[in-house]
Amino acid sequence: MAKILAVDDSKVIRDLVVAVLLEKGHEVVTANDGVEGMSATRSEQFDMILSDINMPNMTGISMVSKIRRLPGYEYIPIIMLTTESSEFKKEKAKKIGATGWLQKPFDPDRLMKAVNKLVK
Repeated sequence: MAKILAVDDSKVIRDLVVAVLLEKGHEVVTANDGVEGMSATRSEQFDMILSDINMPNMTGISMVSKIRRLPGYEYIPIIMLTTESSEFKKEKAKKIGATGWLQKPFDPDRLMKAVNKLVK
């Protein structure tokens, strides 16, 4: 199964994502914000990243932009999991390298469909 990084400043969301992914056999590492997410990607290799956009210390947009420049992370799937719904934010996320977008509150089945589609 896949090794997935879940980055969100909300413990409730992180716990929900972890529960959904663990139930399907995935390994999950969590980070509280973009700074912790960057640290995790520098020390481990992940098959997929799920990230919020609005977080303290470093936004998801900034984190994704930096992650895409790391060796081994040029093409891994990154899904933005956020309350944001503006087309401007979606386009910005896509331009910096986000693969997909799920809006919170998210449906666990929809999350798993995205994971199954993007992680081989």
